[in-house]
Amino acid sequence: MDPAFLNGTLGHTGLKAFRLGLSASYRPGKDAILHGLDEGINLVFLFGIDTQMTAVLRDLPASRKQQLVICTGAYNYIWWRQDIRRTLEKRLRQLRTDCIDVFLFLGVMKPGQMPPRVFDDMRRLREEGKVKAIGLSTHDRQFAGRLAAEGAVDVLMIRYNAAHRGAETDIFPHLQPHDPGVIGYTATRWSFLMRPNAKWPKGERIPDAGMAYRFVLANPHVDVVLTAPSNRQQLVDNLRAVRRGPLDEGEMDFMRRFGDVVHHTKKWFM
Repeated sequence: MDPAFLNGTLGHTGLKAFRLGLSASYRPGKDAILHGLDEGINLVFLFGIDTQMTAVLRDLPASRKQQLVICTGAYNYIWWRQDIRRTLEKRLRQLRTDCIDVFLFLGVMKPGQMPPRVFDDMRRLREEGKVKAIGLSTHDRQFAGRLAAEGAVDVLMIRYNAAHRGAETDIFPHLQPHDPGVIGYTATRWSFLMRPNAKWPKGERIPDAGMAYRFVLANPHVDVVLTAPSNRQQLVDNLRAVRRGPLDEGEMDFMRRFGDVVHHTKKWFM
């Protein structure tokens, strides 16, 4: 297997990362998190309320912590937003560090929710050396594509999976020449890419989580895809799967067909 499939760089930031990143949002346990770090995962994402991940990172020796790419951010709550600087300072205290690698404005649903003041506040933090890279997470693909084309952010966290492939036309063509890093999330489309579907031919196979992650990583525009296991075994299985390398063309076509069925199965959430 080509080692490049598993190891990359987060766009122009120069931050080296194992291409499967880890979130502990579903509380897999501290043992699972430490297992992931021991197995080579070095990009970790956390919200301020992710107490398991926070506890693990806080207690790591400084030399070990420096080997990680720590990604967190302030949250947009639609009607109001967290204070950028205050949230960053809180994360620094929580993690017992003096710099965050990637600091994002999270949950942006439309451009108006990320006004110029937010960009200015985040740029100042980067200029002060408190963060290395800034960006946002968003489901608004056109907005993400525009920011990429303008070189306005260092990192984009976006939804991309076999059921939601719009980034292939709305974002990826705009990454050059500024080359922001791309972190993918919802690779399994909240597990719907692993479930039987009434619109899928009866008796045909169903993808597993590993195939969903390998589909995302097969796209060279995605630097890292996040996994959010709920226990250690799920993480072990996902690591084993991605180490198999990219899907072959037949498997990619299978994932696209199943993804189309999932996409057209209407749900109330994204």
